[in-house]
Amino acid sequence: MTEKYLHFTLGPVQGFVAQARRTRDFWAGSFILSWLSAVAMQAVKDQGGKIKIPKQDPNYLDYLTGTKSASGTDYSGPQQGSVPNRFKAEISQDFNANLVTSAVKQAWRGLAQTVWAMDKLDILAQFGNDTKSIWDDQIKDFWEISWCLADNNKDSNLLDRRKNWRTYFPPEQAGLKCMMMEGWQELSGAARPHGDGQTTLETFWSALRNSGAPAIKTDIQPGEHLCAIGYVKRRFVHCFHRLGPHIKGDATLGWTLHGWPLQTGVPSVTYLAAAPWLARAINAPNTKALLWRFHDHAFELSKEYGEWKSALRCVEEKSNAHKKWKALDGNVFFESALDNKRLWDETRYDAHAKNTKTALAALRKETKLAAISPFYAVLIMDGDSLGKQMSEPQKQEDITTALQNFTEKVAGIVEENSGFLVYAGGDDVLALLPLEHALPCALALRSHYEASFEQHKHISTSLSGAVIYAHIKIPLSRVLSDAHTVLDDIAKAHHGRDAIAVKVLKPGGEHLLWGMPWELAINKAHNKLTVETLADQFRNAEKSEPHFASKFFYRIHHYFELFKPRNADTAEAPAIGEAQIIDLLASEYVNSGKSGALNLKQARGDIKQLIAQSIYAKRKLSDNERPRPSSEWVKSTLPSPHAALLVRFLASKGIER
Repeated sequence: MTEKYLHFTLGPVQGFVAQARRTRDFWAGSFILSWLSAVAMQAVKDQGGKIKIPKQDPNYLDYLTGTKSASGTDYSGPQQGSVPNRFKAEISQDFNANLVTSAVKQAWRGLAQTVWAMDKLDILAQFGNDTKSIWDDQIKDFWEISWCLADNNKDSNLLDRRKNWRTYFPPEQAGLKCMMMEGWQELSGAARPHGDGQTTLETFWSALRNSGAPAIKTDIQPGEHLCAIGYVKRRFVHCFHRLGPHIKGDATLGWTLHGWPLQTGVPSVTYLAAAPWLARAINAPNTKALLWRFHDHAFELSKEYGEWKSALRCVEEKSNAHKKWKALDGNVFFESALDNKRLWDETRYDAHAKNTKTALAALRKETKLAAISPFYAVLIMDGDSLGKQMSEPQKQEDITTALQNFTEKVAGIVEENSGFLVYAGGDDVLALLPLEHALPCALALRSHYEASFEQHKHISTSLSGAVIYAHIKIPLSRVLSDAHTVLDDIAKAHHGRDAIAVKVLKPGGEHLLWGMPWELAINKAHNKLTVETLADQFRNAEKSEPHFASKFFYRIHHYFELFKPRNADTAEAPAIGEAQIIDLLASEYVNSGKSGALNLKQARGDIKQLIAQSIYAKRKLSDNERPRPSSEWVKSTLPSPHAALLVRFLASKGIER
């Protein structure tokens, strides 16, 4: 019998995953999308199909079908998204692809119905205006499902061509809009933000918050209004384990969909930012009494342990720390948050906010630690040059095997670097990390990716990455959007792939944007990025007799402007040679310090490294868009100040002095 091939994809990815108000929303979107993709894979298998790309995770599908089960506090089931939203399967001639679409839609509607039942929304709907209709209309046909059938195993772009034929148009939405999912109507059905609409809005959401549903007051903050899709993302984690005999697959499939217990602990952006400081404070001598004092005031203010299940390695490894110290709401570590009344219950704010600030200041003074950095990191990584090679049948098995080996160890690498893994599937990785752990994690993942393909020399691939250092005040949805842009436009397009790119977002906007091919970015002697080794020197120097003073970085843009040619239109060449640039900057480098302890020879060495990271470099690509030998580069001769700004940012951890 002649075999055929099914190409399947599920979306919208960015429209569902990246729209998030909290880190848990981000994780939830990724998890649900991955789970529904697994449902599609199982529906293919149930008709005798074989998943060819990527290699299926039998552990995931075993939990999905109930072959493996978990209950109570058994979190052995998959906790992160790991199933790509796109796959290829070998199928028979009588395969019915519509049954795959039906299974995905039924699973999604079943999950939504489980959330609706858990929170007793059928009763609460009386406080809204057509809440049930809004819910049903939004849930019914949210997903964009595309599939193609092919006779040729080499066809690899059918889905891309199919997606150009647009058949997905989200319905027009009336009334007030969701605060998570842009353009979708919130569930109360209020027509306007004032008058009767305001009454409907407040009555519905107040009744919901006071309904006694599991963790409802923590999940839905005062003044927060969500659509059905956003509501399922926010609340499904509490009832995912209830999926079982309640949700049956299509009658022709003959299988029952199962859920499993999920951890609710996803670290907030404030906790990610504060975690390294908290770890150092716990480790400091003679701080136990001060830590308890700070804890007691902070807990009286928040009345909850917002991070009880947020296990970040740098904090969890402090065995001498009480669990309650590690579990405080991330906001209590920041004075700006403690000054913001809207973040706290007003009945407790006046009595406890000031005392919490005082206790925090006393803890900082005793530990002699710097202020807590208000920055955290989003890391996104993606494999290079695999798309076209997947159309070569002789390479497909080796590619899928290597990617499976890569994915299996990603969670451990992210955990070792005190991060939280959001998604790892195929050649894609998304993770949240404290500022100082992001670049080491990216480098470790890149090394693991190369090792995963080491035995497959005939496959030409690499791993590009982007790190966004974001201030805790910046909306998470913007950070996630920027991460994808920096990866695609800077690391891949601007630097020729196999590259790392970094962006720093401050409340006032973009602070810096830097990128470099991995081979030129790594200091092989230290197995670190050169910008990190320079930042370490700067940070260590500032603890004693600073020779790498801040004013040098503040003026670096001015220095580089001086090197530009008088007529920039004629040629991109500096007004003086590289050796002269190094000499001049080395002199400024020494003179910017307070002690003058650094000699000119040492300064030249540092400046030479800094200039190398300041010169634009792009790997040349061959006609088939695969990287050429690393010796072939397109380079600029004019330095940019962004590497120096990044060094200063990493050294100071974004804390202005």
